[in-house]
Amino acid sequence: MLCPLGQSPAYYIRDVTNQRTIADVLAAAQRVGTLGNRPIPEVIEHARAFVSALEGITGAVIDIGTGAGVPGLIIAEARPDLRLVLADRRATRMDALQMGVSGLGWTDRISVLTMDVDDLGKDLEHAGQYDAVVCRGFGSPEVTAPFARPLLKNGGSLIVSEPPSPKPSRWTAELLEKTHFGEPEYLPGVVRLIAKP
Repeated sequence: MLCPLGQSPAYYIRDVTNQRTIADVLAAAQRVGTLGNRPIPEVIEHARAFVSALEGITGAVIDIGTGAGVPGLIIAEARPDLRLVLADRRATRMDALQMGVSGLGWTDRISVLTMDVDDLGKDLEHAGQYDAVVCRGFGSPEVTAPFARPLLKNGGSLIVSEPPSPKPSRWTAELLEKTHFGEPEYLPGVVRLIAKP
C-alpha cells in the first residue's frame, strides 16, 4: 500500500511486537495478587500436563476456577482448535483476565465468564455442553466432581491437577459412582476421569 506524502510507512504496518504473551499476562496476575508466587515458567510447564491430557479431545473445554487463566491460557496457545471458556466467580479476576485475553488477541476463541460453577451446571447454555472440564486447585475431589459433572457431555473428560505423588484414595469408588465418573487415569501431573451416563 502506498502511503500519503509525509506519512511514515510504519504507520500502516501493524506492530506485532506489542502483542502480549502468556508470560506477560501471568506476570501481571502475580503483580495484582491473582496468581501465587511460583515462577511463571514453572506455572506454564505444569499446565502443559493438561495439554497432553487433552490429546484426542475436540470441541469445547471449560476451565473452572480459572483465576489468572491457568491452565486455560496454556491450553489455548497449544490448541487453537478448541473453544475455551475460562470461568471463575470473582469479578475482579475475570476483568483482569479479560484484558489479558484481549491483549493476546484470542477473544475470537476464548470466552471469559464470571459465574459461580454451581450456577453454570444449572444453566442450559452450559449444562452438558463441554467435551472437557479442566481445573487446577479448584478443590477436593468431593467438591470438584459434583460441580464438574453437570457441565460435561457423556463421555467427556474431567482433567484435574494432582499432587506430585498421586493418591488414588482421593478418588473413592463411592464418589465416582455417585457423580457418574469412570475409574481415574493417572497421567503426569493430572488425573483424567470420563463422564458416564
